[in-house]
Amino acid sequence: MMSSGFIAFRAGVTLVLMCSFYQSTEDSLSELSPQQYFSTLQPGKASLAYFCQVGSLSNSVFLEELKEAVRPLQDYGISVSKVNCAKEEASRYCGKEEGLMKAYLFRGNILLREFPTDTLFDVNAIVANVLFALLFNEVKYVTILEDLHSIENSLKGKANMIFSYVEAIGTPEHRAVMEAAFVYGTSYQFALTTEMALLENIGSENIERAHLYFFHCKLTLDLTEHCRRTVMEQPLTTLNIHVFVKTMKAPLLTEVAEDPQQVSTIHLQLGLPLVFIISQEATHEADRRTAEWVAWSLLGKAGVMLLLRDSVAVNIPQHANVAFRRAEKDAPVEFLVLNDVDLIVSHVKNNMNVEEMQEDEDSDEEGPDLAIQDDEVAETVYRDRKRPLPLELTVELTQETFNSTITTSNSIVLFYATWHAVSMAFLQSYIEVAIKLKGTSTILLTRINCADWSDVCMKQNVTAFPAVKLYKEGESPVSYTGMLGTKDLLKFIQINRISCPVNIASIHEAEKYLHGELYKDLFSYTSVSVLGLFSPAMRAAKEHFQEAGKQLRGSVITGVYSEDDVWILSNKYAATLPAMLLARPKEGRIESVPLATTPVQDMVQILANAPLEAFPEITVENLPTYLRLHRPLLILFSDGSINLQHRNIALALVRQKQLDSFTPCWLNLKNTPVGRGILKAYFGSLPPLPQLVLVNLHSGGQVYAFPSVQSMTEQNLILWLKNLEAGLENPVTILSAQEWKPPLPAFDFLSMMDAPTSQAPTKKVVECMKETEVQESAEQPQGGKSAARREPVEMLRIKHWNKSNWPKEAEEPLQLHKEL
Repeated sequence: MMSSGFIAFRAGVTLVLMCSFYQSTEDSLSELSPQQYFSTLQPGKASLAYFCQVGSLSNSVFLEELKEAVRPLQDYGISVSKVNCAKEEASRYCGKEEGLMKAYLFRGNILLREFPTDTLFDVNAIVANVLFALLFNEVKYVTILEDLHSIENSLKGKANMIFSYVEAIGTPEHRAVMEAAFVYGTSYQFALTTEMALLENIGSENIERAHLYFFHCKLTLDLTEHCRRTVMEQPLTTLNIHVFVKTMKAPLLTEVAEDPQQVSTIHLQLGLPLVFIISQEATHEADRRTAEWVAWSLLGKAGVMLLLRDSVAVNIPQHANVAFRRAEKDAPVEFLVLNDVDLIVSHVKNNMNVEEMQEDEDSDEEGPDLAIQDDEVAETVYRDRKRPLPLELTVELTQETFNSTITTSNSIVLFYATWHAVSMAFLQSYIEVAIKLKGTSTILLTRINCADWSDVCMKQNVTAFPAVKLYKEGESPVSYTGMLGTKDLLKFIQINRISCPVNIASIHEAEKYLHGELYKDLFSYTSVSVLGLFSPAMRAAKEHFQEAGKQLRGSVITGVYSEDDVWILSNKYAATLPAMLLARPKEGRIESVPLATTPVQDMVQILANAPLEAFPEITVENLPTYLRLHRPLLILFSDGSINLQHRNIALALVRQKQLDSFTPCWLNLKNTPVGRGILKAYFGSLPPLPQLVLVNLHSGGQVYAFPSVQSMTEQNLILWLKNLEAGLENPVTILSAQEWKPPLPAFDFLSMMDAPTSQAPTKKVVECMKETEVQESAEQPQGGKSAARREPVEMLRIKHWNKSNWPKEAEEPLQLHKEL
């Protein structure tokens, strides 16, 4: 089963890479000529050779990463060198420039593998690919379920298997798996896949990250049964895999007859807790079966012991049946009463989650490593590239079919480009909308790839991707301007099923409209409907209202009533004509807004703000909408659902017009965990909850906290706000006036590709080239393949470029795109 070559490889492996001059420091690549290099090759030792001409500046980024890989490769007994090729060199590896984009892996003088250098894009990729090639017998690569089952069947009753899924070859997770295979390859069979479909077939619920499974095949003797599997729930890092494998080697269940405080196992050494199932002689066999069930459920998460009550000189509470001991030194033993296996498992997992959350919060405070931060949208698209989309639910348009389609049917058209990451991410949301509307919508969902049909997109005035437009017969196209997500796009399509504005024909129909009975199915997408009231003579005001409604098609439901008996509605709702009625059927409220001298754009603003709630829950998605009001935020932070009394107080003050100068809202920390970080930024630590604060984002940045010693009543809140206006309260902090921008500037890939290679920033500068050679190198045309980004993974190399190479005009605030 295990390759004997693995033993020979472990005895000593040499990695040699051949490349251009590169400044030497500690752990640098040793420089060799081709003759010197080939004379150093030894039977059984491996080497990786990269050839390029003396004075070549191509692949300087690769060389930088290679230098960083020297130390980790040396840790595995792999030495790293480089070789310089002179122009007259006769070696077949010292070829033309285009042939120098590969690294060659040897064992002795035998060529094992060729690597395009864009697959060795960073330290992780170099280490992962070298180990993967050298351990090809120890790590089986599988692409289909049948191959995995074949390996599984061959191991039953003999050995166990470690099966991993990684998103791509060369990722940090791939490196971690290969390093584990280096250590444990003689003890376990390793299998690896990058096929997402294979992960789905074995029943994984979360397929959006790397996974590792331990197959307990040695215990399985029946060839018709699948090997029992244990999934590693922690992220795939070398340390986590080591801990996980160690726990797999430990005994499943151990009987102990000593004080739980004195028990020492491998689990405690690895930082995992212990669970003691307390047993007695009369129920020993049943307790043992229970303990084994718990042990399988907690395998890899905790150690499980069977503790005999009668054999321990410790005072165990009479009703306790479980003891729990944390991994921390001198942590006390907890005695519990848990009468269900699921309760025991939940207790352990919940306590582990608390520890992990605390570790996560500590790591979050350190902040991201901005020097290596990549485009998360592009990463998401690349991760999901193998996930099939039912594109057949939408009609693909071409230059020949575009005009005929939009003129003969009510159509939604998605303009996108297959090379554009945000477009491809939004395409998933667009297909989700198509799935929800399948068989029910009267609007045809279509799409056109502007990468193929650019002329069509230019004629439709599409200047940015992705873009969505609604085409209705006899009407101008309507552009979608909402969030790039399923929910908002679905709302836009559904509301556009009706006219905008709707012409209401009678008082009875107007009442049904105002009370949400006329378009019941649409009130799941919007909470407000607007009705314009005009006498027949008020044509100009009516036209202005209709124009404002058309500008907001798809975002708010609008209607018009202008019959002779409009005075009935005017009197009933105390509205002075011309006016609009804002109806909120769910809240049972109808309020009037006069329109006597209101221009169109002011009407648009009123209509745009109409769907906003009086006391909304703030989320990441809706925050930009409320920030656009440019009013101080009066936020109540709550650890869960809001207290009904607090909600009623806020709504009462809204009705009394006491909060017109603010935007009152609340934030559920369970739904929006980022709120904890916000509170820590305000107070330095998490204050007692609920906590009411006033944040003056748009003028001064002051943050004021409602006194925690006072109860939250209408009177106390009004008094506090008056003190704020009078300047009698001190802020708890003042936010920086720095403009909100992305943590990193946007990449300008075109300028990077067009820039001379000699300007590519690296940590070390080539110093051993002659001035004439530099000039000759700069005058050479940039080779096609060397400059191209042939694979998506190549984009990862860009992350190591110096920020000084980014253009200033790229430093623009990000658009807020939902779900991207």
